[in-house]
Amino acid sequence: MSQWTVAWIGIAVAVPIALWALVPMNKPVDVPLLIAAFLGFLAAESFNVQFEFRKQSFSWSPSELAFVMSLVAIGGSWTAVAWALGIGVSVVVQGYPRPKVVFNVTVVVLEVCAAVGVLRLLPAGDIVDPSTWFAYLVAVLVASMVGAALIAGAICATQGYPGRTLWASLFVPVVLVGPVSVLVGLAVLLLVSVTPWAWLLIAPLLGALALVYRRFGSVTREGHSVERVYDFARRVEQVSPDEAGTRQIVQAVRELLNAERVALWLPPYLDEEPRLVVSAENGAVWYDGPGDPDDVFRRRAVTSDGGPLLVSMGRADSEEIAALARRGVSDLIGAPVMTAAGEPGYLEVCDRRSDIVSFADSDRAALDSMLTHVNAAIRHQQLLTQIRYDADHDRLTGLPNRQRLAAEIDQLLAEDPVGARAGLILAALGNYTEVTDTLGHAASDELLLVTAGLLREHAPPQALLARMEGEQFAVLLPGLSLAATERAARRLREAASTRSRVAGLDLEVTLTIGVAAAPVHGTDAGMLMQRADVALLAAADSGGVASYHPVLDQQSLRRLQLGTELEQAMADGQISVVFQPIIDAQTSDIVSVETLVRWAHPRYGSIPPDDFIHLAEQIGRIGAVTDHVLDLALARCRRWLDQDIALSVAVNLSVHCLTEPDLVSRVRRALQRHGVPGELLTLELTEGSVVDDSVRDSSVLGDLHALGLRLSMDDFGTGYSSLSQLRQLPIDEVKIDKSFVLGMSTSQGESFIARSIIELAHNLGLRVVAEGVEDELTRNLLAEMGCDKLQGFLVSRPLPDDRLETWLLARTGVRSAGPGATHRRLFVRA
Repeated sequence: MSQWTVAWIGIAVAVPIALWALVPMNKPVDVPLLIAAFLGFLAAESFNVQFEFRKQSFSWSPSELAFVMSLVAIGGSWTAVAWALGIGVSVVVQGYPRPKVVFNVTVVVLEVCAAVGVLRLLPAGDIVDPSTWFAYLVAVLVASMVGAALIAGAICATQGYPGRTLWASLFVPVVLVGPVSVLVGLAVLLLVSVTPWAWLLIAPLLGALALVYRRFGSVTREGHSVERVYDFARRVEQVSPDEAGTRQIVQAVRELLNAERVALWLPPYLDEEPRLVVSAENGAVWYDGPGDPDDVFRRRAVTSDGGPLLVSMGRADSEEIAALARRGVSDLIGAPVMTAAGEPGYLEVCDRRSDIVSFADSDRAALDSMLTHVNAAIRHQQLLTQIRYDADHDRLTGLPNRQRLAAEIDQLLAEDPVGARAGLILAALGNYTEVTDTLGHAASDELLLVTAGLLREHAPPQALLARMEGEQFAVLLPGLSLAATERAARRLREAASTRSRVAGLDLEVTLTIGVAAAPVHGTDAGMLMQRADVALLAAADSGGVASYHPVLDQQSLRRLQLGTELEQAMADGQISVVFQPIIDAQTSDIVSVETLVRWAHPRYGSIPPDDFIHLAEQIGRIGAVTDHVLDLALARCRRWLDQDIALSVAVNLSVHCLTEPDLVSRVRRALQRHGVPGELLTLELTEGSVVDDSVRDSSVLGDLHALGLRLSMDDFGTGYSSLSQLRQLPIDEVKIDKSFVLGMSTSQGESFIARSIIELAHNLGLRVVAEGVEDELTRNLLAEMGCDKLQGFLVSRPLPDDRLETWLLARTGVRSAGPGATHRRLFVRA
């Protein structure tokens, strides 16, 4: 229903009621008193409190004061005239639309009619009679209730039923303010009836009352703003962590500030493009202005430290007027939004939905209060985006990882199960291992970054590039046949085969490439990737590029052969261990050595540990390999004890070992067999094994810890656990993954992560080992952070037993036993 319709209905109701209730009471009037009543109503309506509901604005004023005085002085008919004229002039001056002017006039006429009706039931006598006071109090209160009900009806007719909050907003002022105004008016009349000189006392009191009333209105509005900000905070806490959640935040801001539209511009984040999220009364999803980096309001808001920017057409300069006109608005509040990356976004609120009320400093303050919640919600959403991004991307290169690649392949092939074609290139970096062993992990990481850049540069535009494990990359080529994929692979290998500057040296980048294609080689990601991997193994002997062929599967027999040779290899000494020293970060004492397994195969050469450890897990022989390594480690520890030197050994445990029922008894027997106390053995557990439900629900960790040995979480930070989870487990220390340590000297982010892990671990009573320490700067940073132990190429590479002895003789000294200790200690000489 339109406003004019409501206004005409008001006229249709008010006119007959006024003719029935007021005209019979019409009597001559004292013109000066009529003018005084008009001026009184005009003054009362000037001290009003604005009340907004969506697009509608209403006002409450101390008009009951003038109302009761006018009723007593000039009667109901002329009171209706004076009040209608007073409120009509007031709302016109305030800029109300014409339908609302008409409606407000009809409301006051009906209020007077209601008051007159009550006075007919409760006849009023002389002003000095208390029964007269009661009659006028009831009459004015009933009239005010009628007026509030009419306003509520108008809102419901034009905008629908708004809920219970509207009734409280309309009727609470009637109950709280109305009686006070009536009593003051009666008191004024009573005093004036005694002596006209009473006006000398009354006038300043009325002025003070008006100011108090205005302050009441201000406090009421501020209280309402605080309540709305609180409601906003609760709503924002419940938004979903996706783009729909961002839109919910924008909509909540618009509702809180009763705005026509609100826009939120967010800068690019990770692989997301910049976003402009708009919530508007007319449903618009974009408008000109907030997305422009050169826009005057956005530029001022994000560079200002003075809080939100408030601009209105009446107080704007020429540049601001042009920017407002560009948006088609007359009022605007702009504010910066802080994102998780530290790059500012921009929040803009345009035009009150109210037809007369514009934005004020209280709205600016309300938005300022909301920004804390908006910033927190945006950062929370972006951090969740970061987590999802990290789960699907390689930390070093930023490329999609194996998991993401598999999902992309399956999605591509599922779109057209019959006709879909795709080529998969699996590329391995030829000299990765040599660079790592010779120059360290920082250099090999740099080589990986160079290779990723070359592949990005030379891969076809539609290709999806991914980083696999270690030195391997993958390139997915949608729509290509096997022949086309083979041509693309050769071009890619040729283009990437170049010399690049790495760690100050000119190194040659060489790629070995395996090729598979769908549907000829497989119709799902698992099969396609497995066959590309088989082709990659054959590529080294076929010119650097090989495509999958079923005959290549015979090469997988190598793995089976290795599986059958594991037991004999341990018996023959082919599977041995090397030791990497771990030192105290503060004293340089050698506190431990990590035991690392190696296999020197007489036919295949050096077998990477990941290959045969994974193989041992698959064929159920990981327990035997672990026992073998544990025996070698404890035997070495026993020899040191025989030299009166206390040096603990660390051995890695697979999650598969933790599920073996006899693990604890085997470890106990090994300690007893070698005569090594439990405190000189550390078992290193992978992060995934610790958070595995089957491990956490069992007593194996507690039983191991009861042997007196220490439990360490290896590669912390690369999995899905948190330090808070460790409080529930008998873990003694954590090892910061080397991916964080290697970048500390050049990345503030990695340094911050390392510091956070150290501080949180210490708060939980855990010691911290940093692995991958390769330079003095990193060592010094970790020592300053309070890291307990250091491990890495800076201290020593992993060394076989004989070379370890030589290293110890050349690089270490011996300290006497510490207080309470029985054995001497080794330290690294400067």
